[in-house]
Amino acid sequence: MGREFDALFDEWSRSYDQTVTGHDAEYEEVFYQYDKILDAVRDRATGFVVEFGPGTGNLTGKLLEKGMKIIGIEPSANMRKIAQKKHPDVKIIDGDFLNFHVQEKADTFASTYAFHHLTNEEKRAAISLFRTRLKAGGKIVFADTVFETEEAKQEMIREAKERGFCRLAEDLETEYYTTIPVLSSIFEENGFDVSFRKMNRFVWLMDAKMKGA
Repeated sequence: MGREFDALFDEWSRSYDQTVTGHDAEYEEVFYQYDKILDAVRDRATGFVVEFGPGTGNLTGKLLEKGMKIIGIEPSANMRKIAQKKHPDVKIIDGDFLNFHVQEKADTFASTYAFHHLTNEEKRAAISLFRTRLKAGGKIVFADTVFETEEAKQEMIREAKERGFCRLAEDLETEYYTTIPVLSSIFEENGFDVSFRKMNRFVWLMDAKMKGA
């Protein structure tokens, strides 16, 4: 359920903010226009927001600027500490996409750069769960690395290896990056209308709203 990556993110927490601002050549394209990606998620979020994988709290800060009520769900203890220090008035608790304890139903589930920690079956289980935990008219707004096809993913892995980007290639091969057709099917079978907008070579914005709302 993505918790197998907790140790990695505990380690990465010390340099995460440097990575997302373009100080790591291997991941520069992954985080290209990072602020605009966060802004796009923020602008589509409404009401009470449950944010999954807030990391060091960058999207959290954007949501706070909009005056939104937020609860963060973060599995990495070190990431939670950093985010909590940045945003002491926000409740940031241990949990993940499939295991979280929030009593109030959400208007929006939001996340950036995190949904790929779940296998496709876990993604399906998460979206099914979210439908039961959203208010009427609720929505899911995620931004994450997704590929148009499996062939496009394999081509990106080959390119990373050719450029000597070993960490990026290993990341793409190890984690559970999926495709737009797979995600479209998962959202639709769980009663969501979903749209996808390409934000950079890696990242797509997913905006899903419950049908009939």
